[in-house]
Amino acid sequence: MIIIKIGGSALTVKDADKPTLDEDNLERIAGELSAYNDDMIIVHGAGSYGHIYAKKYGIGDVISNVNDHLYKLEGVCRTQASVQLLNYMVCEKLQEKGIPAIGMKPSAYMTTNNKRIDMCDTGLIRKYLDNGFVPVLYGDAVLDNNDYMKYAIISGDQIITYLAEDLHADRVILSSDVDGIYTDNPKTNPDAELLEVVTRDTDLKTTENENQADVTGGMYGKIRELLDLADYGIESLIINADKPGNIRLAVSGQKVKGTLIK
Repeated sequence: MIIIKIGGSALTVKDADKPTLDEDNLERIAGELSAYNDDMIIVHGAGSYGHIYAKKYGIGDVISNVNDHLYKLEGVCRTQASVQLLNYMVCEKLQEKGIPAIGMKPSAYMTTNNKRIDMCDTGLIRKYLDNGFVPVLYGDAVLDNNDYMKYAIISGDQIITYLAEDLHADRVILSSDVDGIYTDNPKTNPDAELLEVVTRDTDLKTTENENQADVTGGMYGKIRELLDLADYGIESLIINADKPGNIRLAVSGQKVKGTLIK
């Protein structure tokens, strides 16, 4: 079984001022995923469909008063509705490519405690897998057991770590809009070098030296989650979803440029 994460930056125009789908990328990525015909779970990021609302309403911040709580209630509703719409469009495209994709809304069976997953009905996900479906999950706004915040954003990166451990995945693949982990932000530093392997011992001096508009933590959040997964004994590969053919190669187990987290 593989778990593959499709970054929100690959599926949406992430810096847009309103939720915007990257239709061309979705079409291509769905086609490349159809190359795999064994057990697969797909987790996609929220991109502009989630981050705009999560940031605007401060989902996951401490609730200061009654009015703030009412404001965050509206924010959770809008965030959930928006990311669910993205999930519908992703599943519809996957189905067009012959993938039996079934959308699974995380907030319906997951909760967090201080922004970390503390309850998830993975048995339900396993049943869908056993019946031949491809579960498609995504970053979502969920209930949090911390009474001071009550709600939190659960990232796709945290979801794949939890599922990979609980369901004993064989491979984990993450696709983003860069080739992997660099010594610096490759979008702003042309001298940044790609790291082919990252471990706990790797000196990542500039990992957080990026424009962190991503409320789920950007690349630093991904590395932290994947190193936790490596401690569990599951390696993961970060590749560039913007490069045609990369996803097809990765799911097929072939050589592809990227960073191995081990």
